[in-house]
Amino acid sequence: MKVSSSTLDQQILYANVMNDVYPDEQGRFGPFGGRYIPETLVPALNRLEAGVKRYLHDPDFQAEYMAELHDWIGRPTALTYARTLSKRWGCEVWLKREDLAHTGAHKINNSIGQVLLARKLGAKRVIAETGAGQHGVASAAACARVGLPCTVYMGAVDMERQAPNVGRMKLLGATVTPVTSGDKTLRAAVDEALRDWVTDPNGTYYCLGSAIGPHPYPYLVREFQSIIGREAREQMLAKAGGLPDIAIACVGGGSNAIGLFHPFVKDAQVQLLGIEAGGTGTGLGQNAASLAYGKPGVLQGCYSMLLQDANGQIHETHSVSAGLDYPGVGPEHALLQAAGRVSYAGVEDDDALNALEECCASEGILPAVESSHALAGARRWARQNPGKKILIGLSGRGDKDMPTLQRTILLGKI
Repeated sequence: MKVSSSTLDQQILYANVMNDVYPDEQGRFGPFGGRYIPETLVPALNRLEAGVKRYLHDPDFQAEYMAELHDWIGRPTALTYARTLSKRWGCEVWLKREDLAHTGAHKINNSIGQVLLARKLGAKRVIAETGAGQHGVASAAACARVGLPCTVYMGAVDMERQAPNVGRMKLLGATVTPVTSGDKTLRAAVDEALRDWVTDPNGTYYCLGSAIGPHPYPYLVREFQSIIGREAREQMLAKAGGLPDIAIACVGGGSNAIGLFHPFVKDAQVQLLGIEAGGTGTGLGQNAASLAYGKPGVLQGCYSMLLQDANGQIHETHSVSAGLDYPGVGPEHALLQAAGRVSYAGVEDDDALNALEECCASEGILPAVESSHALAGARRWARQNPGKKILIGLSGRGDKDMPTLQRTILLGKI
């Protein structure tokens, strides 16, 4: 399947996006998405799809879900006016504070929703993958809350650079299984979780952490994470006196960004900008910017934009951020780019770390390295667009990143 590229095709995709007619019945986001899975997983995904249709928007399920968001996670999260950054950048800067959510990031919005759904579907255990460790922590916490055993697959490289989160998962009762195959990061962890799921598709529920994978996961994750954008939209109207000129979020697999963007998509006057991991350069293997440098292909259950070599082999990636270090992106982001509704750009490691340091010193907030990519992208945009209102998705807090920060920012200060 080829990606539509003509002006007419883009106009059709844009119209579909603005009318919110995606995904379709086959789980397609325009030319992207779908379901590419082994035959053994077909019944499990059919059961999951049926469960999503039955429970997701059921009033009783939504009431239970919203109660957990409010009473356990602490939603709504704050919208913070960044006074010093606003002065420095010459714009009105607002931060949507997912770092203040229980467990420290946006991941918990999706994890508790899926674990509640897993219980409805009669699952006996939950498995999850994690990169930066935040989805693993969120899944472990959600399973403890609901009373289901949890196993988290995590790449050996990520376990080393995100050691605090490994300890948190274990304290929350999860079994953390290191993955030593492949690139030993997020992609390898997803592969291992899928292998586990194949062995027991009936009793095991796979709590996928990002807006990737086979249908209905990209849709399901987007629906749970859209609470971010819905809250932010209401808060901007109430506190900032109007919608932002632009909303900016970091993009790895894309759950935090799609959660912020989706409620703003129909607001044509609001620009949307996703920031990918630019790593150390533009060459293959130097970054994790799938939308900037990728080509269409199939990875881990869906058709989307992927980083691959001339032979179509998925290539290893690089980012200082474990949570953005993934060679693909969710199919909805691929559609939004193809339709021209969302722009995407890269931020290199050094710029992200510099933005993290600036946010700490200016606002008293330690953002995650992932979120710092969005901050750096917003700062760059502000220089070219003075006086505008900027909404930044601060996807998580940076406590988990202290081992990385000790080796980078703090190395010369100790």
